[in-house]
Amino acid sequence: MPDDVISSWKATLGDGLRALEHQHQRRRLAEIRGVDFCSNDYLGLAEHPLLREAVLRAVENSTRVGGTASRLLSGHTEEWRKLEDEFAKFAGTEAALFFGSGYAANMGLVSSLVGTDDVVYSDVLNHASLIDGMRLSGARKIIYPHLDLSALEDELRRETGAPWRRIIITESVFSMNGDVAPLKEMAALAEKYGAAMIVDEAHATGVQGKSGRGVSAEAGILPQVLATIHTCGKALGSAGAFVCGPAVIKDHLINHARTFIFSTALPPYFAEQIAAALKLAVGMDAERQTLLKRASGLNAALRKAGFKTAGSASQIVPVVLGSNEDTLQAAELLQQASFAVRAIRPPTVPTGKSRLRLSLTTRIAEEELKRLVQCLVDWREGKTTGMTARYA
Repeated sequence: MPDDVISSWKATLGDGLRALEHQHQRRRLAEIRGVDFCSNDYLGLAEHPLLREAVLRAVENSTRVGGTASRLLSGHTEEWRKLEDEFAKFAGTEAALFFGSGYAANMGLVSSLVGTDDVVYSDVLNHASLIDGMRLSGARKIIYPHLDLSALEDELRRETGAPWRRIIITESVFSMNGDVAPLKEMAALAEKYGAAMIVDEAHATGVQGKSGRGVSAEAGILPQVLATIHTCGKALGSAGAFVCGPAVIKDHLINHARTFIFSTALPPYFAEQIAAALKLAVGMDAERQTLLKRASGLNAALRKAGFKTAGSASQIVPVVLGSNEDTLQAAELLQQASFAVRAIRPPTVPTGKSRLRLSLTTRIAEEELKRLVQCLVDWREGKTTGMTARYA
């Protein structure tokens, strides 16, 4: 009997994988090779020699290299307290609390902050971690079309005077489109209709705004935002994330966020790594300017060549090709041309919106951007003539 049960499970799982294969949606793990357009290491800090040296010093000087337990047990150290104070100053908030990942930060924040008596207004393209946090919270969800502030205002107006709390949740730089939320206008709507705001700055941290402090700081709306989320696994070249906001938010999360309470702490030396990365990133305004200038140039070149880039205004430049088959074919050709590019397909993006997500970093030369555009043009021309371009 046990063998039959296991066989049945395996057969069902295999059928599901074959169905994904038929839809060109099955994913596999593969090591990145070539000019890397998949990385979120926007400032190149993950390979920076000064950050490497800082990590080695931190490990050498650390009393332990394991987290040992949750922060509420034996995992809390002076290194983490100091880092959270430093990051709060960077973020322009009263306090900050570190989580082991951006997913854990968003899940823990949203699921513990709002409840069944609250209403959440969420952009349709918000990250899965925010969506899952809303689901766990039990709050009523109102999903508005992407960056459609008229639709958002209509929904807010519809419940004017209602007794329940309302909160707007949005990314600042959207991870798949690369477009930027109009946070100043959104904050004005929140104030007008008595709503709070949560802003996920994951893809803005280290890249957007003076010293890389994010879009909220640049827009001057931090006093109107209940919490911001800043990740360390992207432009800071490390891992984890901070929820930043009033001190009472931090205390609330320590007592109620399950993804914090029940997670083993990262080791103390890792706090030193993030502190070193933050110090480096703050001083990289010139690199930020160059990165965003190159991204703007790539965006313009792609649009001039007739490709759709989904309103990108950041270092993330998508090339929306539509079908899974076309996207996989284009990605394969670029891989043959020594570009590390992957096809992004449903459910990560909506059906019919499959794309190449070009994630620019400071390590990518401008000449490679020009070569990539030409490769895509060659692919499209080969596709329309029934031929496949070949690259060594």
